[in-house]
Amino acid sequence: MTRRWLRHLRLIDPESGRDWQGDIAISEGRIVGLGEVPTDFVADEEIDGSGLVACPAFIETQFQAHTPGHGRNGDLESELRAAAAGGFGTVVLDPTCAPIADQPGVICEQQMAATTLGLLRVHSAAALTRELRGAQLSEMEALLRAGATVFSQGQRPVADSRILRLALSYAADLGRTVFLWPEDDSLAAGGVMDEGPLSLRLGLPGRPQAAEDIGVERDLRVAALAGARVHFPSLSSAQALTRVAAARRAGQAVSAGVSLHHLLLSTADIGHFNPHGKLLPPLRSQENREALGRALGDGSVQCLSVQHQPWGREEEGQTFVQAPFGIAAAEWTLPLALRLVDAGWIDLLTLLRLLTTGPAAVLGLPAPRLALDTPADICLFDPEAECIPTLQGFSRGRNHPYAGWPLRGQLRYLFVAGRLVHCSSPA
Repeated sequence: MTRRWLRHLRLIDPESGRDWQGDIAISEGRIVGLGEVPTDFVADEEIDGSGLVACPAFIETQFQAHTPGHGRNGDLESELRAAAAGGFGTVVLDPTCAPIADQPGVICEQQMAATTLGLLRVHSAAALTRELRGAQLSEMEALLRAGATVFSQGQRPVADSRILRLALSYAADLGRTVFLWPEDDSLAAGGVMDEGPLSLRLGLPGRPQAAEDIGVERDLRVAALAGARVHFPSLSSAQALTRVAAARRAGQAVSAGVSLHHLLLSTADIGHFNPHGKLLPPLRSQENREALGRALGDGSVQCLSVQHQPWGREEEGQTFVQAPFGIAAAEWTLPLALRLVDAGWIDLLTLLRLLTTGPAAVLGLPAPRLALDTPADICLFDPEAECIPTLQGFSRGRNHPYAGWPLRGQLRYLFVAGRLVHCSSPA
């Protein structure tokens, strides 16, 4: 493998909290020099990192790559390249694929495809219930043997509390985290945006925030009965987030994630039926958005997600009601996330923790670090470079509302196990 010397960097290690100047030496996929590189180190390639920040590569807990699938909305290669451009070295595949990841063969197919590509570290989330319908348990132990890392319900709740308790009990026995989608299905049914004055004005079916609040309360109580470790990957309600934080302080094994989109957008961004603002859970009010932002700094949120869901050209031109839920903006993660720092909600170190060590803890993975003899999964980015997102990129999805936004921050290099998997030159 190529031996690399990355020079003149600002080094930030979220695990230790260190922020200092120095170099990085990489050999055989690991960090062999940090800060001051050994004088006898001989590099095959040197990279001048003046003005760049080095940190561990990001981890995404909710990633839709439509694998297996028909490929028209993207495939594993196109979407992993989009993730790499956003700074991600590790992703967790959503179980909502075709077929659903509720059989060991699907998990094996995903892992074999990821190994063949050799781009990023890819983990599979196995369906908690068969076809994610919430009626029968999946073959949970067999799915783990096939290579799954966690269990997930994708974006579907388990309506039957008895089935949920049984599934969570099995997951607890197996020692794995369960990703839950907390929503009262009967309240949410048919809603395509947040219920409120705007949904009434637009004449669109509303999805009340109370559906999420009630779902979180129910799921927390059932998880406590089962003794399971659960994660809510994309909470949109500040009230629900407060309830999860209280359960966490009381000692319950629970964590919460928030998507970047719910921190950057509100119902107002739907504008005049813009389907690129159609998200699940739906975008909420400006007041709720600001409350989520304030919660970032008090420990209520354990990780950030870009909740990547690409939809290709066949899905374009549909009405707001017809259009699928989801935003595909993985490759713009870094500059979008830096907006949270600009807003004063968190500092850069906290942001990097929410993108690295936080997700790792949720998944039960070793904390990513800038330290000697650790895997060289490293981002180098320019925090001041200006960029403007477009609808054209690595992803086949064209469904995001950020085109034309003036942003700052650009990924320059991404290394995974010491391999250069993404490089972009200054404009």
